[in-house]
Amino acid sequence: MTLEEKLSQMQSASMEQARAEGNAIIDAHREALEKVFEDHKAEALRQAETRIKAETTNARLSLNQAAAKSQLEIKRRQGKVQQELKDKIFEEADSLIQDYMQTEAYTEFLIRCIRQAADFAGSDPVIIYINPSDGEKRSALEEATGAQLTVSAEDFTGGVRAVIRSRNILIDNSFKTQLRNEYDKFMFAGGDGNA
Repeated sequence: MTLEEKLSQMQSASMEQARAEGNAIIDAHREALEKVFEDHKAEALRQAETRIKAETTNARLSLNQAAAKSQLEIKRRQGKVQQELKDKIFEEADSLIQDYMQTEAYTEFLIRCIRQAADFAGSDPVIIYINPSDGEKRSALEEATGAQLTVSAEDFTGGVRAVIRSRNILIDNSFKTQLRNEYDKFMFAGGDGNA
């Protein structure tokens, strides 16, 4: 083999070895880059999922807050409307009481209340008050019941109040007290089962 041929063969072998080493370096670099790319892609997906979860949670929280705010506003409006209706109902009730106080049935009611208070007091002294608006009925009521009556300085709408001081008892059959008690107890029943 000539020197030229040996050089050519050596050159060819060196080139092949250099290409093989270069290809190995390129393949190793490509694999490293692909691994970095896959890791980066996986990390980007994790971050995206985390962000989606956080945004979903924030959106749900905002929705819940908005719903709670709306419910509160609805309840506030409902309470206002119910209060207005309640006041209207009791204004009508007061008007009906005023009408009732002009009837004979009211006079009979006063007589019954006066007799009950006197019977309850028994032998104990009792002060029986009638409303100032019923002052003109005083003598007729005293005649019908045989009880001495006092016209109250306080307007209690109608009815009778009696005081038995010896037993610290107040018998309150006044319309003002009964209306106030009913007003305090009165509630609208809600459609959701709540009062």
